Amino acid sequence: MDRFEAMKLLLAVVDAGSISAGSRKLNAPLPSVSRKVAELERHIGASLIVRTSRNLQLTDAGREYVEAARRIMADLEEAERRASGEYLTPRGTLTITMPIEFGARYVMPIALSFMETHPEVSLNLLSLDRTVHLVEEQVDIAIRLGDLEDSSLYAVKAGEFRLLTCASPAYLQRCGVPEHPRDLVDHDGILFNKRTFFWTFDVDGCPIEAVPRNRLEVNTAANCVAAAVGGAGMARLFDYQIPEELASGALVPVLEAFDRAPLPIHIVYSRQGQLALKVRSFVDWALPRLRAAFGRGETPQA
Repeated sequence: MDRFEAMKLLLAVVDAGSISAGSRKLNAPLPSVSRKVAELERHIGASLIVRTSRNLQLTDAGREYVEAARRIMADLEEAERRASGEYLTPRGTLTITMPIEFGARYVMPIALSFMETHPEVSLNLLSLDRTVHLVEEQVDIAIRLGDLEDSSLYAVKAGEFRLLTCASPAYLQRCGVPEHPRDLVDHDGILFNKRTFFWTFDVDGCPIEAVPRNRLEVNTAANCVAAAVGGAGMARLFDYQIPEELASGALVPVLEAFDRAPLPIHIVYSRQGQLALKVRSFVDWALPRLRAAFGRGETPQA
């Protein structure tokens, strides 16, 4: 039995949440994966996982073994990176996760220009609107929006963004400009992605909620922008979603005196052992470009 292969297989199964999901992730037959897990347990002489109809649970021995396997695989990968010269010149595959819309608009141009300048680096870009566990999912860098949870990850601030209340000039001319959040009760609102239809504002340092009339629901930011530009009602959108509309006047911010504090944009990465040069190079490349973009409110260019 190849013990390194068995470790990798077990970690894939544990991270996927079930043997069947692990087999799909590995693109391997389910019976083969199940058999190899059983062989590993026989080799160790202990049960590692408890199989259920829906998922799996680690036994006490399984938790200890998985933690040790992660350390061993991380040490092996770092040794391979050192041997390949990854610490001497940027090279290898760099995996980056980013929010879907923000990534397409802001990170993708930066990533493509980085790839052109660093021919020995290949990029794996994961657009996901969820928080990714960098170590467990083998991701090098994450672009994260909003406040960060306390963690052992390194984070560098790349900018800020704001949540704006806005509407088209035609709508405001027809329905009037709200002067206080309580005025929203007399306005039509656009509900985005079935989120709770309460908009929170800051009044004299205290958060208050306002509820406009809900006459339209959409499930994408693009449709929310289009509806607002078309005069369907008031919308709550992040400023990075509507830079062109704000610059052209197609959308006009209102109630700015009651906006909440801006939220941060961070570049986040793990640092287990020596930092790979491909990671440091991308952080150094992306940081000034994101800061410049959010200083100007523009989409970054190469």
